[in-house]
Amino acid sequence: MSLADNLYQLSLSPLMLILLVFLISLAESLALVGLLVPGVVLITAVASLAGHQLVGLPWLMMAAFIGAVIGDGVSFSLGYHQRAQITQRWPLSAHPEWLGRGVRFFERYGLYSVFIGRFVGPVRPIIPLVAGMMRMPPRTFLWANIGSAALWAPAYLLPGYLLGRTWQEHLNVPPGIKLALLIMAASIVVLAVVFSWGRAQVGRHGRLYLAMARLARKVPLMRRPWLSMSQSGEVPLASLLLFIVALTSLSGWTLMVIHHDGPLMLDLYVQRLFTWLENDTLIEIGAVFAKIGDKLGIATLLAPWGLWMLFNKRIDALLHWGLAVGGIAFLNTFGKAYFGRARPDTPDYLTGSLSYPSAHTSTSVVVLGLLAAFVASELSRQKRVWIYWAAIALAVPMALSRLVIGVHWFSDLIGGALLGLVMCALVRLSWQRYPRQPLTPCPWQLLGVTSLILISVRVGFFPPV
Repeated sequence: MSLADNLYQLSLSPLMLILLVFLISLAESLALVGLLVPGVVLITAVASLAGHQLVGLPWLMMAAFIGAVIGDGVSFSLGYHQRAQITQRWPLSAHPEWLGRGVRFFERYGLYSVFIGRFVGPVRPIIPLVAGMMRMPPRTFLWANIGSAALWAPAYLLPGYLLGRTWQEHLNVPPGIKLALLIMAASIVVLAVVFSWGRAQVGRHGRLYLAMARLARKVPLMRRPWLSMSQSGEVPLASLLLFIVALTSLSGWTLMVIHHDGPLMLDLYVQRLFTWLENDTLIEIGAVFAKIGDKLGIATLLAPWGLWMLFNKRIDALLHWGLAVGGIAFLNTFGKAYFGRARPDTPDYLTGSLSYPSAHTSTSVVVLGLLAAFVASELSRQKRVWIYWAAIALAVPMALSRLVIGVHWFSDLIGGALLGLVMCALVRLSWQRYPRQPLTPCPWQLLGVTSLILISVRVGFFPPV
């Protein structure tokens, strides 16, 4: 049994669960940090685990209460004592609208804003900071802080705790399903952090990018490479980091998969989950995604975009897209033949085809990831994150559909996704190597609708290939 399998079988101790509740409550209450932490999702998940393991509810309540009080207290103190400096520093310097939203809320509700704001998501991490900046009396804030935390802790903890106490009994969940759900939920949280906060930090106006630029100006050995890479106007730091992280992760993950005899324990748990969820509707949806992600489906999706590039003489963009699609097809074919991993199930139309990596997953990541990158580069900085979220929302069900119809292991999907990210990074690095004319005006809404119509015809009238 591999080290990874041993780790998957570990469960959190009661003390660790109580500590996690404290840390999540603290993070969600801290000024601005709470905007980046999906606190409700995390605390519900941890409370559910605690309920399932029969951890003492009073201890969990106390941990959540103390974390919330300390978080709001620190935020209030920052606003009270650092009023002038806090607005000049990131992230408020880059997002003054966050502070404006909190000030309007405070002016509307006055002394009650701290109590009410504890339960209002968009202003929750801002209000204690604003209360300090507006010189709210510390004693008044303290009572509002304690009172709201005393109500907030049970309101946020009890639903998850109750779910944890009852789900095994009432849902008849098979062994291992809980672990599979937690791992998949953790994967989604990681995606959320990487694409919402992480990518913003390595973009041209991000904190990490600006820090690297300052360092490059001070260090002679870094100055020349930085200037060379910035010929296109922006150092492709996001693409470079994506390539390094994705390639390293792909290498490590592939080594673990090929040196394991048969499917990983994680694969078996996730397979058990999807067997438990299996029904006719899910199978039909999986069959639809199978058609969208095969060779004919991808060709249909990309045809309008390729024709537009050809008609507008954007041969450079067309060549990069051809490199991406052709390159990922070659790597998928080579990988399957080289690793020779058998599928869990092989329907007639996949006879002779192998499992690792998942071609549907890697190709959808390449197509949707590059499409998001090209479209986002033509939009304002505030709108780019929504394009990437749309790409995630489409790529995730495409990958999971392979588990619904039972033709891949979960580890195949992870390998395919990492391979797709490597190809995305390579193509973007090549594209950003030289200054290029923007693709605007590109009617991407019209092209998207055309692709949708064509793929609907393909799904409705042609068999999978």
